[in-house]
Amino acid sequence: MASDRTSLLTHPVVICLLAMVCCALWGSAFPCIKIGYRLFAIAGDDAASQIVFAGIRFILAGIINFIIGSVIIEKPLLPRKKDLPAIFALSLFQTILQYLFFYLGLAHTTGVKASIITATNVFWAILLACFIFRQEKLSAFKLFGCLLGFVGVIVINAAGSGVSGGFSLTGDGFILLSALASGVSSNLIKRFSANANPVMLSAWQFIAGGVMLTVFGLALGGRVAPALPGAIPMLLYLGCLSAIAYSLWSVLLSRNPVSTVSVYGFMNPVAGFLLSALLLGEQGQASGLSSIAALVLVSLGIYIVNRD
Repeated sequence: MASDRTSLLTHPVVICLLAMVCCALWGSAFPCIKIGYRLFAIAGDDAASQIVFAGIRFILAGIINFIIGSVIIEKPLLPRKKDLPAIFALSLFQTILQYLFFYLGLAHTTGVKASIITATNVFWAILLACFIFRQEKLSAFKLFGCLLGFVGVIVINAAGSGVSGGFSLTGDGFILLSALASGVSSNLIKRFSANANPVMLSAWQFIAGGVMLTVFGLALGGRVAPALPGAIPMLLYLGCLSAIAYSLWSVLLSRNPVSTVSVYGFMNPVAGFLLSALLLGEQGQASGLSSIAALVLVSLGIYIVNRD
């Protein structure tokens, strides 16, 4: 039975379908967070409540991730004492810094722009792996892919009034810092996963980071309470999407070469772009030439990097 399951998870069609589900889930986070702000009546300038909202979401994600991981390995997914430093480091970059900047930034930019700028996390991860963590070498293809991605970010922000009035430090700038934190966390996961279960690390860093974000936000005076019907289901969905997408992606990576799976990552900005346009009524930006050009450049850059 186990061999049949492994064989199924290595089938190209299954890999494609599950990877696309992950991309759709991650892409839906952009518009759903903004919708969540509205359902909980969280104002764009209410940073404290945005932080609490993020913290609660990731506590839920960590609990769900813990349950899924425990079912997969058929025992409680508990960390060892020596895993605690890794969990703390991951929670700092993958949850606290990444999503602190992400939630604050998303309140001051559009879902379409955020989905494209966030895609630069792939390039940050590669550049950091080559120059800081020394885990791989920077080839001409990887460099070309990185340059294409950053050109895409420049294109969408150079559009000026055509797309949200150009570059915003507290909007686009914070999203870019979030992508940088994500790049750091990707390298940390690769390093720490050599000696620990990556799903366990993810579950507990989600919980640790979520608790710290919630406490920090509450200390600043943040409050989160449902204001409209659908608020609680939306929060549960945001928690589930992180846990489910990460678990599916981890299972695929455990059964297949990294390059075979990661090549589908270029669909993340595509999903975020299209879903933001559909759910947030940002069709004007989605149909703009600068947005389409930026999306193509970023997606092509991610594809080239992963095919190297």
